[in-house]
Amino acid sequence: MIRPSELLKPTPAGLYCQPGDFYIDPVRAVSRAAITHGHSDHARSGHAHVLATPETLDIMAIRYGEDFAGQRQPIAYGGEVDVNGVKVSFHPAGHVFGSAQIAVEYQGTRIVVSGDYKRRADPTCTGFEVVPCDVFVTEATFGLPVFTHPPDAEEIGRLLHSVEQFPERTHIVGAYALGKAQRVIGLLRQAGYHEPIYIHGALERLCAFYESQGIALGDLRPATLEKGKSKDFAGTIVIGPPSAFADRWARRFADPISCFASGWMRIRQRAKQRGVELPLILSDHSDWPELTQTITETGASEVWVTHGREEALVRWCELSGIKAKPLHLVGYEDENE
Repeated sequence: MIRPSELLKPTPAGLYCQPGDFYIDPVRAVSRAAITHGHSDHARSGHAHVLATPETLDIMAIRYGEDFAGQRQPIAYGGEVDVNGVKVSFHPAGHVFGSAQIAVEYQGTRIVVSGDYKRRADPTCTGFEVVPCDVFVTEATFGLPVFTHPPDAEEIGRLLHSVEQFPERTHIVGAYALGKAQRVIGLLRQAGYHEPIYIHGALERLCAFYESQGIALGDLRPATLEKGKSKDFAGTIVIGPPSAFADRWARRFADPISCFASGWMRIRQRAKQRGVELPLILSDHSDWPELTQTITETGASEVWVTHGREEALVRWCELSGIKAKPLHLVGYEDENE
């Protein structure tokens, strides 16, 4: 068996597979990249060759233009390719639409790189699949015991209760443009809310793409006041990217109630700093119990922690008899999750 450190190693450009001569989620342009999902801190443009799920390739084209890479190679969930003798396969990560864990196997050693992942059911993407491995490379965005996310239905219920309680006001929900916004919409529909939902222009192309892929989001309308008045949006739900809250767009609506969907809303000080009146603890990452559960279920004898709260998760592994180390990779963000 090859040693794990000979199969994958951290470099300034990202995780590098030396036998296969490719990188996973590189933070700079490289000759060959395998991409876990379409968020901009993991999926960058400029690579000569990109291997990713068809959905992630489409998302990259939407965000960066059709010429985002020299060559594209799609791989479906469960699919397997040989890259210079290294067996590479993609498996659902449950993070956002098209997100994948990447398994690399060579000379009897299998390492699974999770990318970002969550264990909760999500109406807008395929659920996480446990992949047995020798080494599990995990994120740790919410890698502290204090992070235990409440049930999604409870948080959506709080939003709908507020809409019912304040019919004269507009509820503006801040949600990341890829994944979170569509998930909030999907959860609202699951909860029985079938009224029109108004969306910021920055969400339109991605929501249209989800719809084109068979993910029904219901009646979505532009959140524009050019042809109407602020009172027209009284009692409605408007969804936009967090950045939109800093401009005049958010202040045009009828007595708006500021909401924000993020796992970081567990920290009251963050909600207060952002001026969030209705914090919604909705995360596209696993919480602490889900992180430790996943590590256990993979059966990995060794765990590498890529980004987030690395130290606490490494310590938990050590106390559980699992060899672990932080990789201290840079270039991955978690503020907009």
